[in-house]
Amino acid sequence: MSKTIFCATKFGSGAKIVAVEGVFARGLPAFHITGLANHAIQEAKHRVQSALQACQITLPPMKFVLNLSPADLPKSGSHFDLPIALLGALQKSDLQEEWFAFGELGLDGALKYQESIFPLLLHIALHKPNSKVLLPKGGEEIFSLIPSLQLYFVASLKEALDLILLEELPPAYPTQSPIFSSIEIGGEKYFYLEEFDLDFWDVKGQDVAKRAALICASGFHNVIFEGSPGCGKSMIAKRLRYILPPMSLVEMIECIKLQALAQSKILYQPLRPFRNPHQSASKASVLGSATAIEARVGEVALAHLGVLFMDELPYFKREVLEALREPLENNSLTISRVHSKIEYETSFLFVGAQNPCPCGNLLSTSKECRCQEKEITRYKNKLSDPFLDRIDLFVQMSDHRLSKNQISSKEMRERVFLAFEKQKERGQEVPNGKLDEKGIEKFCALDAECEDLVRRAMERLGMSHRAIHRLRRVARTIADLEESERICKSHLIEAIGYRRI
Repeated sequence: MSKTIFCATKFGSGAKIVAVEGVFARGLPAFHITGLANHAIQEAKHRVQSALQACQITLPPMKFVLNLSPADLPKSGSHFDLPIALLGALQKSDLQEEWFAFGELGLDGALKYQESIFPLLLHIALHKPNSKVLLPKGGEEIFSLIPSLQLYFVASLKEALDLILLEELPPAYPTQSPIFSSIEIGGEKYFYLEEFDLDFWDVKGQDVAKRAALICASGFHNVIFEGSPGCGKSMIAKRLRYILPPMSLVEMIECIKLQALAQSKILYQPLRPFRNPHQSASKASVLGSATAIEARVGEVALAHLGVLFMDELPYFKREVLEALREPLENNSLTISRVHSKIEYETSFLFVGAQNPCPCGNLLSTSKECRCQEKEITRYKNKLSDPFLDRIDLFVQMSDHRLSKNQISSKEMRERVFLAFEKQKERGQEVPNGKLDEKGIEKFCALDAECEDLVRRAMERLGMSHRAIHRLRRVARTIADLEESERICKSHLIEAIGYRRI
């Protein structure tokens, strides 16, 4: 009779649950794994046999067949070692409970911690809440942050085997609560970091650009900064992540999942992601790719809930920029291939930076521009109108950076938090910049005077209906920063001022 222990495999930015079925059948001694298992899983045979011997368990002289169901789904990862080994050890014993198991085995039977397990557990918590899960002891600190699961941590295969054979299970590992500064709105906590690795105090001058950055951070509005080389475009972009709105526990866990998918060091802290692809990046690396074997997430998925910064924007490949239109508009991206169809969440703050011309000196008051008119036209035409229509704010920066009105990141973040509280108190689930049409009608209502101003702006500036929607979202954020319950004419005028350069 076959026995089943559940596991999961990576699939796009999420996971798919896999049933690991094992049976001992009559036949010549053999060890077979079926179900589109990759090399890492096929090599588990040797690790499992050695780990079983270390626990003084010998496989019987029979044919041991393992099937990873669904069989038509490609599987990968050495974390399948533990469920495979447990099925090999449970030759005559029955399981009393439904178990999930994850972990790579050492040859001595020790269980090894893997950061790649984290996104798989999030999927299980969402689709199979209250499941019992066996995990490596080394992951207690990170894995115990995940709610809705009964987690049991073991250091070796022997401990895992002893645990699942108990008639009465001990209490699951207690779920941890994050210990960070927080604000509470509507009974829910939102967390943030006190320190600033990069501070807006270092940005000299550029009052207009810093005002635009404040608006962008408050409402998650897309922005493009244009200015001479060295005027502070990248400085502002890199400091934006430190003044963004605070994060809920679910968003923190989602960002940790993105760190695991990016194969970067997992840091458990309420700091939103910041992705900065190089201008030579391919379309697949920015958008993600899907093949018959594996689906890989791109920069737009890894930037979810954070910042996607593209420096030297016109030098990105045209196909990359045009492909960004869907994630910028829909806050999601679907990649369809013959063998697979993957959908990613892409609710990020897009920041672009560019020079005014190829040499960069067109707006400079101290240097002469060396570009011909046709070169400037060709340079600007690299960004199409449909792409630019999805940008909320356009900021032209001065090369004069002296100003007495310096402001710190702490002061800016306090104002962002104020706008964030306004949005949550209205019952918004998403920032102003990500509102859909129904949300715009509900939360960005205009009076007759403002409607007339929008109509005139549409006629004189040739603004599309999409641009008008973005205009209303920006005006709503400006009103929030001014602690105004409704959008006023002055808020709309400022929002119009941030339209096309």
